[in-house]
This record gives sequence, C-alpha cells and structure tokens, in this order.
Amino acid sequence: MKKISFLVLLACGMLHAQQDIKVEEQIRSIYSTALLNGQSYPWLEHLSNQIGGRLSGSLNAERAVEWGKEELDALGLDRVWLQPVMVPKWIRGTFEYAHIETSPGNTINVPICALGGSVATPLAGIRAEVVEVQDFEALKKLGRKEVEGKIIFFNRPMQADLINTFNAYSGCVDQRYSGAEEAARLGAVAVIVRSVNLRLDDFPHTGSMSYGKLALRKRIPASAISTNGAELLSSMLALNPKLSFYLKQNCKNLPDVQSYNVIGEITGSEKPDEIMVVGGHLDSWDLGDGAHDDGAGVVQSMEVLRLFKTIGYQPKRTLRVVLFMNEENGMRGATEYAAIAEANKENHVFALESDAGGFTPRGFSIDSAPEKLAVIQSWEPYFEPYLIHMFVKGGSGADVGHLKTDANVLAGLRPDSQRYFDYHHAANDTFDAINKRELELGAATMASLVYLIDYFSL
Repeated sequence: MKKISFLVLLACGMLHAQQDIKVEEQIRSIYSTALLNGQSYPWLEHLSNQIGGRLSGSLNAERAVEWGKEELDALGLDRVWLQPVMVPKWIRGTFEYAHIETSPGNTINVPICALGGSVATPLAGIRAEVVEVQDFEALKKLGRKEVEGKIIFFNRPMQADLINTFNAYSGCVDQRYSGAEEAARLGAVAVIVRSVNLRLDDFPHTGSMSYGKLALRKRIPASAISTNGAELLSSMLALNPKLSFYLKQNCKNLPDVQSYNVIGEITGSEKPDEIMVVGGHLDSWDLGDGAHDDGAGVVQSMEVLRLFKTIGYQPKRTLRVVLFMNEENGMRGATEYAAIAEANKENHVFALESDAGGFTPRGFSIDSAPEKLAVIQSWEPYFEPYLIHMFVKGGSGADVGHLKTDANVLAGLRPDSQRYFDYHHAANDTFDAINKRELELGAATMASLVYLIDYFSL
C-alpha cells in the first residue's frame, strides 16, 4: 500500500514537473518572440510620428481609429469592429502666453499651457495680482476679500519621498482638476497650477479639469505652469507680493462629436463566452505625441494578440483587445464599452490595462478576491527569470475598472514609475522618450499573465 501511494505521489510530481516545463517553455517563447520579432515598437513609431497627438474629437484621433482597425485586420483576428461613442471636443487654439510683471514694462516670460476643458481668457488676456496657496483649505481661509479679482496660484508639489509616484500624483492632482471651480466661487479671475511633475523643467503639463456645476458665465481660465516657472513665480512673490501676472489663451469647448473604440478578438476554443480583455486608451493630449500616455499601452495590448497568433497559442477563452477612446477627458469610451457589455450580458472574467508608460515592467497590481490574488502570486516563479516580482493588491486602470464585478479579476501593468511624470501630459511625451526593449518587455509580460490566466483558470 505504501509502495502504491509512493508511486502515485511520484507520478503526480512528475506530472506537475512536466506541466511546469510546458508553462516555462511557453512563457520563454512569448518573451523571445517579443524581443526578437516584436511589432510594438514600429507600431508606436507610426502612431507617434505619423499620426501624433490624438485628443478626443480631433482629426488625429480619427486617423488613429482608422490605423488601429487596419492593423488589427491585418493580424487575421476572428473579428474586428468599431464601437461608436460620442466624445467631447476641446481645442487649444493658438499657444498660450504668460509673463510675470514686476513693474510696468519689466516682464519675464514663463511656460504655461491651458488645462483641458478650460475656457479662454478675454481677447486682451488677463492681468492681475497673484495669490499663492498650497491647497483648498488655505484658499478658503483667505476668503472672498483676499481672492476676488486675483489670480490664484496653486503651488503644491508632488511629495518626493513617496516611492510610488502615482501616490504622489494622487496627492496633488485635485488642484489641477478642481482648482478653477474652487477659486471661481470666491471671485478669482483665473487660476494657474503647478505642473504635476517631480522634475524641475520648462514643460508645462496639461490634464483634465472640471468646473463642477458652475454656470458658464462664472467659469474662469485655468492653466498649468511649468515646475521651473512655478519656482520662479513663488520666489518672486516672496520678494514682491504685489507683482502682476499676465495670461492669454483662446481654447474652446465645442459640441460632442462621433468617435469609436477599436476592438478585435480571438474566439476562445473551449470557453468562448468567457472574455479576457487587454487594453489601453487610443486618445492622448495634444502637446506631445502621446508615446508613453498611452501609445505604449495601445501597442502593447495589440502585441499580446499578435504574440499568441505568432507562437500558435489558441486561447481557451475569447481574448479581446480594446483600444479605448476618450480616457483623458471624459472616459466616454470605457463607459460605453462597459454599458454595451452589460446590455449584451457578456462575461468578462479578466481584464488587463496598460496605462502607466512604456518603461521597464515590474509586475502587476491586481483587483480581485484575496484567494484569486493568492493564486496569481503563486505564479511569481514563472516570472522570476524576467525580473518581474510585483504582484500586489491594487487598482487596475481607469478604463478596465468599469468592468469590475464581484467575481472577475482586473489587473494593471506596473512599469517602473520614477520617470513617468517627467513626460505625463507634456510636450516631451514623444517617441524618442521610448526605450524599445522596455516597451517589448512590457508587452511580453502582459501576454504571459494572460496566458497563465487562460491556462490555469481562476
């Protein structure tokens, strides 16, 4: 009896060992194909350099839609389609101008850019005294008497000792998003916001902002100032609190326009009704070409399906790539995709998003039940040869987050975050800031997790 039990255990051990070898070989094939015969880098070169910045509602955004569909069609997927979605249309107009005026005729130009969704200044611009604050509490303490007729300068920097730079971002982005609303309620004539960036440079960073429920007539212009500009303005205010700031911008909000999510899929061989999604957002801000945010995520997601086709892996479940439109200034694409999925009673068992730049992958943040997270964490040895070690509980991504249920698993690719906010929403987010190998490693890491989810099931 003991001999039989030993033989059974030995057989089980051999079976597990063979299974491990098979899995390891498949993952090795994924990484080798991505690094030796990858398509993500040339895809991104075209998206960045031939199309460029892809703000929702723009001509470039529509060119990106056409490009995405053509490339997915060329992969020979089982199905490729466009999903209509209405998106906001905001245009920057001519580039913004600002200067600090210490005395009549003595001015120093500073780099600024309008925040996405902002209203324009009057044609002649705005000139007013500046009040510097760190947060909304400080603003409210000043009261209407100190704020009315002034330009409010929000100058709270990212917290540099937070190792996860996304946590640092979360700690100060409220001034960008809601600063104009809060200042307008107290009679301010404009707001300027320190760029959400740890590096001192001359690139102002745009981003989405909101006026809340403010009436149109009460809305005030909102701009970001570069970190070097913010440091200069703050130091000059310390010497002369009565100095003036001049701002001119002519951006405009227009009616919503038609756009599309771009979707392609490989039908599952065993469980076609169970859907796995990989995705990023096709739109970007208009200052750079959106290479890191989120061109990298777009091409990495496309590459996952191409890698499976190339190595001959047929997923058991339906694998779908979704290139979401309008993540940056409305989330319309993700909202529409989730609504249609719910209406069609689609079963999304897994969704993975790449929207943190094309830097060296470190692992994933996982949004799931604890027992499913534990299973994923048990796969860490498969990733160890590729220096992937991060499998932590956390958020997945702004787009795939709309697919959350009590039963499914959502994940976000987590690259090294230290340089991301050097480029985020700025004019230097361009193709030359992308490292080819890092981009390819990210795509291979995503494909490997999708393979493991599909192979082992959760």
